[in-house]
Amino acid sequence: MRNEGNLARAKGLLLALMQEAYQRRDHVALLCFAGNVVELRLPPRRASAWNDGWVAPIGAGGGTPLALGVERAEQLLVRSEARQRWLWLLTDGRSSENPARPEAADVACVVDFEAARIPLHRARQLAERWQARYVVAERAG
Repeated sequence: MRNEGNLARAKGLLLALMQEAYQRRDHVALLCFAGNVVELRLPPRRASAWNDGWVAPIGAGGGTPLALGVERAEQLLVRSEARQRWLWLLTDGRSSENPARPEAADVACVVDFEAARIPLHRARQLAERWQARYVVAERAG
């Protein structure tokens, strides 16, 4: 995600999504994963006002433990009492892992940030397998 300005674009989309959630008084959680780590950056709670300073420390690189991240998302979604549970996956599609769609996600959306010269289309393939909405990052937000 750190190539081609993807991380900055992903942070911008994240801010927009969180602003929408705040305006709707939704509950949100945020998982970040890179290297071998899945980090719960924001435990489940009612969305609050966000700013660039909060999002700035989010980093990227070192591989993607996609299956582990999706598994952790499933655990959070199962415990959610929301009427409709959404899962947004922002990815550059570089992971070769193929996790199953979390059953607890009522709606899933895969946002594709792939910018490779030779695209692998893994994010699109994942969205198809999950029967999820698929959005190319340039059109997201």
